[in-house]
Amino acid sequence: MKVIKLLFIAMLLCDCSGPKRTIENNSIAIIQRDVKNDSVTVTVTAVKETSSAPNTIAAKETKPIEQDNVSNDAKEAYSKKEACPVHNTWDELLKKHVSDTGNVNYKGIKTDWKTLQDYIVYLGNTLPKDTWAKEGKLAYWINAYNAMTIDLILRHYPLKSIKDINDPWKQRHWKLGDKWYNLDEIEHQILRKMDEPRIHFAIVCASYSCPNLLNEAYIASNLNEQLTLATKAFLNDPERNSISKNHLELSKIFKWFPEDFKKNGGLIDFLNQYSEIEISEQAKIKYKDYNWALNE
Repeated sequence: MKVIKLLFIAMLLCDCSGPKRTIENNSIAIIQRDVKNDSVTVTVTAVKETSSAPNTIAAKETKPIEQDNVSNDAKEAYSKKEACPVHNTWDELLKKHVSDTGNVNYKGIKTDWKTLQDYIVYLGNTLPKDTWAKEGKLAYWINAYNAMTIDLILRHYPLKSIKDINDPWKQRHWKLGDKWYNLDEIEHQILRKMDEPRIHFAIVCASYSCPNLLNEAYIASNLNEQLTLATKAFLNDPERNSISKNHLELSKIFKWFPEDFKKNGGLIDFLNQYSEIEISEQAKIKYKDYNWALNE
């Protein structure tokens, strides 16, 4: 195999957003870094497409390539980033079943339920490591929360509201690593402790009044732009928030989690970073009723 192809694959796979790439005829190169031993291993796997799911691949034969055959440039490019999950399966599901306005086609995504569950299993096998950058960890847990929420809805679909499920945020259906998680734990014990208030506009509770579900996966390399986009879209949506200079009717998200915004300069300061209208520090605040109807 030519060195330039290995370098190309390495640079794609170094980025958390990069999808797996096939090379030559039905083969894929996978590059893994051993942080402890500071080494790079390249594996080429022969694959074949399945007739029932053309976008999936099944492993057929695996053989290692000696590390000496990997270019130094490829090793150096990979060493600059830590390994993290590739979220392209989740990205494809979102693009296929979620509209630009965040409405979820639950009937449609139920036909791909097995693919969704396989993605969650994949997340369970790629739990974040301490060596990951903050962006990689945030993207992982945001995607995990949203994927699990949709999985929870599909377990009970059809239904009118997530609140029709008994203790929906306490259900432990998902094993990541050696532990079974629920949505409450991911939100309150993990995401909220990462000092990023914009997560509240990225994680979605499958309800009309919650932020729109972004119809693409969150990825480390573009996370700041995605969180900014989600925050601006939610804040400036008049059905979720009504904003003028001196009067605010805000989503109850701001009422439920005031400390998350206070420790980042205060609520008004936070809002003014993303609002299309300059808000006075003395603005009066009311909160809108929350509509828990399913976001479909």
